[in-house]
Amino acid sequence: MATLEIKDLHVAVAASDEDGGTEGFKQILKGVDLTIRDGETHAIMGPNGSGKSTLAYSIAGHPKYTVTQGSVTLDGVDVLSMSVDERARAGLFLAMQYPVEVPGVSVANFLRTAKTAIDGEAPKLRTWVKDVNAAMEQVKMDTAFAQRSVNEGFSGGEKKRHEIVQLELLDPKVAVLDETDSGLDIDALKIVSEGVNRFKANADKGVLLITHYTRILRYITPDFVHVFVDGRMVEQGGPELADELEAHGYDKYVTAKA
Repeated sequence: MATLEIKDLHVAVAASDEDGGTEGFKQILKGVDLTIRDGETHAIMGPNGSGKSTLAYSIAGHPKYTVTQGSVTLDGVDVLSMSVDERARAGLFLAMQYPVEVPGVSVANFLRTAKTAIDGEAPKLRTWVKDVNAAMEQVKMDTAFAQRSVNEGFSGGEKKRHEIVQLELLDPKVAVLDETDSGLDIDALKIVSEGVNRFKANADKGVLLITHYTRILRYITPDFVHVFVDGRMVEQGGPELADELEAHGYDKYVTAKA
């Protein structure tokens, strides 16, 4: 079972002044309501600056974002009271739009350390190596990448494939994918989409997919599509809503909020 429930979520970030200091907070999310149940895939679309990534990072617990109102629960348990690592152990996973490089930490060590932290015990080395190799082969990554530093010197597509490897091995309850399609060529897009579809094939998993474009939705079929404008959900529909957005853009929603 996996149910991520977001109620009346308001989130702010520190506003910078011209001298690089801070002058209060800027409200980004302005009352978001969203429930993702097991077996469901929700796609969030919207123009730049509408708060889509803020939602993703707020769920994950990024310290830059301050929740000023509302709640986030996973299977009825308060997520906002958890530290970042506690959220991961509870079953939340974030695939970042811009995966960071971690020089000096090998992919193999990173993956095994993360798996140990989430499960509370280290995986058996012999079977773990087989699992890692199998996960990398599924996304057509050379297994030699396991000995390289995390994301260091990786292409954009390789970084995103590595995140699908993490998704496969860490096996969360809910995957939050922040523009996983960003910077991918068509071959990489298909491979990454296949990885997400393998994950969502489990009926007890939920997916929140944030994207600007409909191209990834040709390979990952959402159950619900939400339009995000100015920190709020302004429209909801099925896959056909994505086609409408592709044809007509966000103008009518942006104009309505102006």
